[in-house]
Amino acid sequence: MAKIQLLDQKTIDNIAAGEVIERPASVVKELVENSIDAKANAITVEIKDGGMTLIRVTDNGCGIPKDQVKTAFLRHATSKIQSVEDLMTVSSLGFRGEALSSISAVAQVELVTKTSEGFSGVSYKIYGGEEEGFSDIGAPDGTTFLVKNLFYNTPARRKFLKSAATEAGYVEQIMVHMALSHPEVSFKFIHNNKNKIYTSGNGNVKDIIYHIYGRDIAGALIPVNGESENVSLSGFAGKPYISRGNRNYESYFINGRYIKSSLIYKAVEEAYKTFTMTHKYPFVCLDIKVRSELLDVNVHPTKMEMRFRNGSEIYDLLVEKIRECLLSQDLIPQVEVVKEKKIEKKTELSQKDKTTSSIQKMPEPFESVRRAKEEQKKSVFAGINYNIQKQSISENMEKTPPVQMTLNETSILEEKARSDRRVIGQLFQTYWLIEFEDQLFIMDQHAAHEKVNYEKLIRDFKNKDIYSQGLEPPMVITVSMTEAEILSKYKDVFAQLGFSIEAFGGNEFCIREVPANLYGLGEKDIFIELLDSISKEHGNTGIEMITNKIASMACKMSVKGNQKMSSWEVEHLLDQLMTLENPYQCPHGRPTIIKMTKYEIEKKFKRII
Repeated sequence: MAKIQLLDQKTIDNIAAGEVIERPASVVKELVENSIDAKANAITVEIKDGGMTLIRVTDNGCGIPKDQVKTAFLRHATSKIQSVEDLMTVSSLGFRGEALSSISAVAQVELVTKTSEGFSGVSYKIYGGEEEGFSDIGAPDGTTFLVKNLFYNTPARRKFLKSAATEAGYVEQIMVHMALSHPEVSFKFIHNNKNKIYTSGNGNVKDIIYHIYGRDIAGALIPVNGESENVSLSGFAGKPYISRGNRNYESYFINGRYIKSSLIYKAVEEAYKTFTMTHKYPFVCLDIKVRSELLDVNVHPTKMEMRFRNGSEIYDLLVEKIRECLLSQDLIPQVEVVKEKKIEKKTELSQKDKTTSSIQKMPEPFESVRRAKEEQKKSVFAGINYNIQKQSISENMEKTPPVQMTLNETSILEEKARSDRRVIGQLFQTYWLIEFEDQLFIMDQHAAHEKVNYEKLIRDFKNKDIYSQGLEPPMVITVSMTEAEILSKYKDVFAQLGFSIEAFGGNEFCIREVPANLYGLGEKDIFIELLDSISKEHGNTGIEMITNKIASMACKMSVKGNQKMSSWEVEHLLDQLMTLENPYQCPHGRPTIIKMTKYEIEKKFKRII
């Protein structure tokens, strides 16, 4: 049996460091929190290679006295609390005294610090928990930490880190949360010698939101304010139409500390219920002040979790005040006027294509105005030409229980059945009733059109025949560093789908072209939705991802339910379904057409017993 023995201090420090320091973002979080606790009003964070080779955090705070520098790197050494009773009223961001000990155990750390009373500064080097140097040095007031080669002595930890760009994205998220929670502090974030974030420290949260998230979001904010007996609330809630496909735009702070809380995000999403679509998440930036004795922040070493003694009070206040501000606003989104005259060109997919790309004019689908003027000319239905004719439609039909069409019942979609089938009319402006022999077929116009568009897009994609529509002026979007990495990584995927994207400086990208069939259908919202879905499928690459995106595009460009169609458009749609290998399900698996037999109908009317 193995002997029980006490672990040495170095092993203890490395094990403990694993709870506090998970990745470069954890180092930045701990050091920036220390700078804020030191009353700094200007903090600069610089990283290289995602923080794996260098992290430099500089502040103008109070500094560390020379005789306390070495003590600061001992485990559970802190100036924030003195006894266990202080945990009930802790107001500082840090208090456990584990950060510097944990960082120095797994990295090469150099500290340069000077107090306002000191004549000179102090340089202290500690590598892997071992002291390497301690000397006087000229330095300005404040503290600078240089953390090099993170996890250099624990390669098993280092290999679990992600790419440099991904790790930098995590650091950026930390800096965003710090800037929003402490608007009175000026923050600068530099990655590989490029400025990514800069805030002035003027105390205006809306200015920070504008700088980080862009003009569109800053212009769609609703102030939120409220208070109860033990809780006060301030901040901003975004109008529902700027919702996203993930919770990255939900930021909330308890007494200046960014946390993750299911209680709070459930309250926020409950307040937005009926305002946003399912699986869409709003933009919120909320500063919540709670009496310290009602909180327990000592839940986890990362201090990202918190327990509330008055959880129901916080939940009720959030739901009430956010919903109140939403109901008091005009939430009708502004629709941009789309210019009609555009030039369209073929997507540049290869060097050969660049020299042979052709320019075409793609009319918009279902152009009722032009159809009336040019009745005898060709129009476009899902990118396919046909002759428009007018025909009156009878729409009053009784509803009957349907039976889904099976794969071997294909007679209505065969060429020989074309002359015998009869389009009866449209039901609920969504479903089409078609009679053929002794059967009644019911076709979902959206599902059927979506299937046709999907198959056409897949075919065009394989043949490198997808067309793009130029935008004048180009569309500019603001993204996070993580989203910027995704745009760079999957630039070819977007290009193959018909998007032309260029970096526009800072956190902004310029979209110069969109797929022609999506033009005028809210291309910005569609692009953001595609970006969100790719973010969720970060590890899913290749043809499967492209197929999924094409399915989304086909859905967006298809005729919707509750939309009028002519009988000749329906005939054309049936002809297109005839050419498909599997016309019976849309790309999402819903049936395109179902049927009822004459026998079943007569049985319902008791003609057959």
